[in-house]
Amino acid sequence: MSAPADMDVDADVRALDHGLDHGLDHGLDHGLDHDHGFDLEAALRQLGLESFRPGQREAITTLLNAGRLLLIAPTGGGKSLSFQLPALLLPGTTVVLSPLIALMADQVQALQARGVAATFLASTLPGHEISARLSGLARGQYKLIYAAPERLGSPAFREILRKIHVPLLAIDEAHCISEWGHDFRPEYLQIGELVREHAHARVLACTATATPIVRDEILARLGLHSDTPQLIQGFARPNLALQVREDDDRRSRDHAVDQLLAQALGRGPSKTLSRSLVSGTAIVYAPTRKSAEQEQARLAGQGWRCKAYHAGLEPQVRERAQEQFMLSQLDVVVATNAFGMGIDRADVRAVIHLAPPSSLEAYYQEVGRAGRDGADAHALMLIAPGDMPLRRRLIERGSEDSPPQPAVVEHKWNLFLELMRWAEGGSCRHDAILRYFGDEGEALGGCGRCDVCLDLARGTADPATVTLIVRKALSAVARVHRRFGLAAAANLLAGRADDRLERSGLIHTPTFASLKEYDPAWLMRLLRRCIVAGWVEFSGDDKPLAVLTEAGRRVMKGEAPARLLLPALSVTRMLPHTSGKSMPRPTRGPAETSDEVALDAAGLALFQRLRGRRMELAGRDGVPPYVVASDRSLRDLALLRPSSREQLLLAHGIGPAKAEKYGADLLAVIAEHSGATHGGAAR
Repeated sequence: MSAPADMDVDADVRALDHGLDHGLDHGLDHGLDHDHGFDLEAALRQLGLESFRPGQREAITTLLNAGRLLLIAPTGGGKSLSFQLPALLLPGTTVVLSPLIALMADQVQALQARGVAATFLASTLPGHEISARLSGLARGQYKLIYAAPERLGSPAFREILRKIHVPLLAIDEAHCISEWGHDFRPEYLQIGELVREHAHARVLACTATATPIVRDEILARLGLHSDTPQLIQGFARPNLALQVREDDDRRSRDHAVDQLLAQALGRGPSKTLSRSLVSGTAIVYAPTRKSAEQEQARLAGQGWRCKAYHAGLEPQVRERAQEQFMLSQLDVVVATNAFGMGIDRADVRAVIHLAPPSSLEAYYQEVGRAGRDGADAHALMLIAPGDMPLRRRLIERGSEDSPPQPAVVEHKWNLFLELMRWAEGGSCRHDAILRYFGDEGEALGGCGRCDVCLDLARGTADPATVTLIVRKALSAVARVHRRFGLAAAANLLAGRADDRLERSGLIHTPTFASLKEYDPAWLMRLLRRCIVAGWVEFSGDDKPLAVLTEAGRRVMKGEAPARLLLPALSVTRMLPHTSGKSMPRPTRGPAETSDEVALDAAGLALFQRLRGRRMELAGRDGVPPYVVASDRSLRDLALLRPSSREQLLLAHGIGPAKAEKYGADLLAVIAEHSGATHGGAAR
């Protein structure tokens, strides 16, 4: 919001003392809200709906009863009902914080059409309109008010909120508060202070994408306790046919895009010319503004109704393109990642990435804009050798005038590497994503529709041969487990002796040269696919040590199937070598892949207690939770249950520095839990 508008608003607020007092009395007469007697169905009908979608009733009742909720649900999954419906039931004015101006305007318009008093505040409004809406807010005129997080910097807005009854604070796109998430926004850091100012208000934080460690940071930043309920709903999107295509030939790439558009939209470009409206649409994401305009020109030249959308265009041009998209007047929008936030159109039939986006979180959020009606939809991501240096340049350039901090560059680079590992992976793409987000409960056991599952179904490789190769590869990881890196495992399999293998005597084991018919580059691709499958992980504070997970151990021993698509023997390698600055080293924060260690009931209970203590330690030191310990570290501790500092160092990611700073606290939790589990007897 501009400075003149702020000045006008401040003047208005000083003239609103009577209205503020009225709003204060009107709101706080209700005291604390009670959860008894809420008629959810009546409120649902008031919003023009006949029934709840799966998970919506649970989210609403959890929020009403517990007063706190972190909701992770897919884009287009109906998260907004989780705060709109309680807003109708609770006395006072619910505050919704969202960065999506278009979404705010659309939701307010829909609510007003249903007779719900709602409004929004955004910098796009003129100063006099903002003043009028703030006046109405002070008088208790609204049941809901939407505002961008930047609005929290306005003293006038904060003062009004302090003097009215706010029964619910809803934070949309809550992952933006995580400094190590894929879309961090500094203005979100003010929300924790707002939550503290309204200690009696219910709090809902919702987002479409958040890994377990980002979820912990959301709670920490908002000042919510570690036992805050977390609902993860509908992450699996089996109606999306996910596909990754590696191709450096421009003509071939264009053909792949054209072919998918025709398949997904059920028509060719020439057929759109005679239609006033189209049925179904597609979004094509480009890595740069220039490439977006080039692709738009190419598709428009073929006859597709197509517009470009990126931040470099004039606002009215962007608004017109978005309007045409929502009115079904376009076949295709070619855009940078500036397009799509808050767009709610159910019949997007395809999302195409001309190059990999910045992270797996960004990818899944963007492809999640397809198929929201539940019907079949397609997602194609094109990758080429030039993507790695292009992404590195984009990361190092940053989005501001000053270059980003080295730690930020490294973090974003690790997020991108996670996406590239997933792209290269040879297991079901949906299941790999669910593992990444810690939502194994929705695992499909193979979606049957992604390119990997289709290749596996074609049976191009003998299952017995695949199993043998995978088990040999995992045996090499077991040999170097927590001792050496992935390159040592590849050399062991290839029969290439080096100093490490010789000193450790591994050259004398049956695993040495067990896959000597394959070169180390291919073996590295195989081992990386084992990482994506959840069978192999990295450990160590300063260098990447290969770790065989419990799931990998089961596959190696033949207790679980080795369902994996082997790498092609003649494919340009997409991931960097394991030396140099782009080495796939252990990541710090949400880039860590999910853990596959199986915990029993007692182990799960200990894991939750350790997470709670981690939250306390993070709050004490003013650091993100992952700085204390990652989820994988806590799972290791819950499995190993160490009783000494030496045993503590055996856990993933626990080095001497962390053991020194946090070891005593973690060991105390383990000892207390073990004593309670075993009738007070210490382990």
